[in-house]
Amino acid sequence: MSLDQDTLHQLLDTIRRFVRNRLMPLEEQVASTDQIPESVISEMRELGLFGLTIPEEYGGLGLNTEEECKVAIELGYTSAAFRSVIGTNNGIGSQGLVMDGTDDQKENYLPRLASGEIIGSFALTEPNVGSDSANVQTKAEKDGDSYILNGTKRWITNANIANLFTVFARTDQSQKGSSGVSAFLVDANTPGISLSSKYKKMGQQGAHVCDVIFDNCRVPEVNIIGGPNNVNNGFKTAMKTLDRGRIHISAFAVGCAKRLIEVSTQFSLEREQFGQSISNFQMIQAMLAESQTECYAAETMVFDAAQRRDRGEKVNLHASCCKLYASEMVGRVADRAVQIHGGAGYMDEYAVSRFYRDVRLFRIYEGTSEIQKTIIARNLLKQARD
Repeated sequence: MSLDQDTLHQLLDTIRRFVRNRLMPLEEQVASTDQIPESVISEMRELGLFGLTIPEEYGGLGLNTEEECKVAIELGYTSAAFRSVIGTNNGIGSQGLVMDGTDDQKENYLPRLASGEIIGSFALTEPNVGSDSANVQTKAEKDGDSYILNGTKRWITNANIANLFTVFARTDQSQKGSSGVSAFLVDANTPGISLSSKYKKMGQQGAHVCDVIFDNCRVPEVNIIGGPNNVNNGFKTAMKTLDRGRIHISAFAVGCAKRLIEVSTQFSLEREQFGQSISNFQMIQAMLAESQTECYAAETMVFDAAQRRDRGEKVNLHASCCKLYASEMVGRVADRAVQIHGGAGYMDEYAVSRFYRDVRLFRIYEGTSEIQKTIIARNLLKQARD
């Protein structure tokens, strides 16, 4: 399903104006206070931003992958923290439920996720489980018609404001690796859940992460995504969720790169050295040209992968190619932006300084660049063997 073009254009125009007129003026405030104003979050709810990818039958907008990417690019023009607030509801916090949940699970949670009444969060990473995400150590032990969860999840986005966790825990201790892991829907007010304090981060102030500790937390077996008959299949849900998430992050990286190129171009026109605008210097022009070329290449990759996914093709390879290239690309663009700004680029009063720190995370979360290379290579080798 997809929106008609007039509706899509109206949505993108509304988001574009919201980003430029409402969010961009708040960037410095959010960076200094590490907090997004509640009034802004309320406006996001009213605009339907919490339900962009949730099906219309559950109160969302039901955007397909390509449409979602167009929205992500618009959101990339401002601080990453703003996207992070709605990101988990549209991505890793809801898509496992959308793809693999039972009808009852969808009806119970998706309308409230779509409206922003509740915030979803994705609890996979652990203290000793990062890139090796199949090696989940959190235990879920059967006890009657429930499971008892014990373990710690680390650096969980939006955990401090989450109402619903998608928790990955090992339900079969005899199985190793990705086998034996189940995905649970866990209400945040369930007894046995506690949170660490918020971590101080290099960038993305206003977006919060903390640890989630499960201590004899009892969860009904009906809360396994897909129901009790879907036990031990949680890792498959995680990987399907990450494929779409990686394309989304790639699109967001493109949006960030566009903002960086825009402000760098404008700065080069206004800044004078040696009696002339620095935009006249060929080395400045070369940096702008390299940034624009790489941004264009990433954007083309993103929409190709998104369209493939919307056609029902397998995109594990393409999603990883996008994530690898786009996340590395925006890092290079941010570095050039700082260089073009010179000393000013190192000062927090300029957006490029914040973006430089913010985009560094893109090469790490939802699978590091190194993990993406491994996925790409494995896909190629499998294709060659087949």
